[in-house]
Amino acid sequence: MRDRRAGILLHLSSLPGPGMVGDLGENAYRFADFLAAAGMSVWQMLPVGPTMMEGSPYQTSSAHAGNPRFIDLAPMIGRGWIAPEAVKDAPLSDEAWVRALRQAWAGFRDQASDDERAALARFAAENDYWLEDYALFKALQLVHGGCWWQWPDALRRREPEALEEARQSLRDELDYIRYEQYLFFTQWWALKGHANGRGVLLFGDVPIFVAHDSAEVWAHPEDFHLDEHGQPTVVAGVPPDYFSETGQRWGNPLYRWEQLEADGFRFWVDRMRTQLKLFDIIRIDHFRGLEAYWEIPASEETAINGRWVKAPGRALFDRLHQEFERLPLVAEDLGIITPEVEALRRDYHLPGMKILQFAFSGGPDNPYLPFNHSRDSVVYTGTHDNDTTLGWYESLDHGGRAFINEFLGYPGEQMPWSLIRCAIASRAQMAIVPMQDVLELGSEHRMNTPGTVEGNWRWRFDWDQVDPGLAERLRREVEIYGRMVG
Repeated sequence: MRDRRAGILLHLSSLPGPGMVGDLGENAYRFADFLAAAGMSVWQMLPVGPTMMEGSPYQTSSAHAGNPRFIDLAPMIGRGWIAPEAVKDAPLSDEAWVRALRQAWAGFRDQASDDERAALARFAAENDYWLEDYALFKALQLVHGGCWWQWPDALRRREPEALEEARQSLRDELDYIRYEQYLFFTQWWALKGHANGRGVLLFGDVPIFVAHDSAEVWAHPEDFHLDEHGQPTVVAGVPPDYFSETGQRWGNPLYRWEQLEADGFRFWVDRMRTQLKLFDIIRIDHFRGLEAYWEIPASEETAINGRWVKAPGRALFDRLHQEFERLPLVAEDLGIITPEVEALRRDYHLPGMKILQFAFSGGPDNPYLPFNHSRDSVVYTGTHDNDTTLGWYESLDHGGRAFINEFLGYPGEQMPWSLIRCAIASRAQMAIVPMQDVLELGSEHRMNTPGTVEGNWRWRFDWDQVDPGLAERLRREVEIYGRMVG
């Protein structure tokens, strides 16, 4: 945040590519090059963990692991570890992707050099603080199916004898899962090195809560409000707000904060250690939950009948600052923000977020209006939870559109470019624009609709949508408003 920067929000899954989601291959490098050509020095994306059936990056089976679907298969094909015919039918289904990765593992076992084997062993040793629990969790999931609380009692309760027996019987599968994560992280670090070399920072996202069916909740049930059967007694969400009249019942188990604090916040220290290996900047999703969170009885079907409960955010940040010399964090401070939440953010010098789609209602004290932006902010036209800017604008009535046009000075540019320019011109130190807005796309290209399950997280772009002059157009905007870095 020392420099004025601009960037684009595009999740890795939204890249073009041969699989059902984008990957860490040539299109990721091409996108990093596009950002550099456009003067965009930040690539923001969503959480990159292993997703579940609905595909939400905010409900993952690990707070540390990378999503294996993001692994680029091309290097293993080039090495002869994957037969070309195994990947000839693009887009590859998830099942075909898994079969190809297992071929790659067989090729590695048969043909890898001593240096490659040593690199895998080093990776496993350096990441054992999370990798061993995750590998065993995924291996047991493959054998027993279902969720961890449905497994045999001895495994659900993590009885040492049962765990050791599982480790012995599942040695080959554990080795494969470690290899899978080794591939993800080594490919990630190569992409990060390329992006950083072009002057582009990677901006990640850490969900405040973790999924119930995750390695962390299984491995450390004492850290969460669970009953003797492994079921949450209270769950996370938010009260009724802009997005939903009944609030949002996320269903994540809530932390036993007193237990985490007594343990020196081990969970958060470990989690931040992993994320700092992946990203240059990290957004804390639902930051306000570190000051007070919305606690919903697990028996409730909606979020309406919850209550606010205080969280030890200050003690947590004090501990993180003891552990890490550098904490490049951004607070997602949207929703119901109290003076206490604002004080927590400011006292630890965390930039907040300003969403322009929220700016044009209420009066002149609306904090999202450009003249109210503070320098320690990240401004967005919209986020992954908003409609595209063009879709949002077209959904407004005539009066709403007329007011926005008047506020923006009756611009000659059409939406979404007039709002993109407004974001880049803001005094906020960082400006981020979703790729959908850069491509001038409508509501059918929305990434997520909060409070819904179907049809989210699937959007992908195609290079044919990128006008040959787009990078130059963006670069000119960045230059005019002083956001060129380097």
